[in-house]
Amino acid sequence: MDFKLKSEYIELISLLKVTGISETGGQAKLLVEEGQVFLNGKLEFRKRAKLRRGDIVKVFGQKISIL
Repeated sequence: MDFKLKSEYIELISLLKVTGISETGGQAKLLVEEGQVFLNGKLEFRKRAKLRRGDIVKVFGQKISIL
């Protein structure tokens, strides 16, 4: 899935909510805390990591490309 960035960055938990991978912010935080989220091929534990164009997030086998 592609996500078109409309500003300089988006925080990781916000991306998970906007794309529908999580229904709530709390659920998004849990996904990150439990080690379910990869950023550019590495486990990401920073809930508010700033994602920019070119970043790739993977969750549950779904790939999100930041454009």
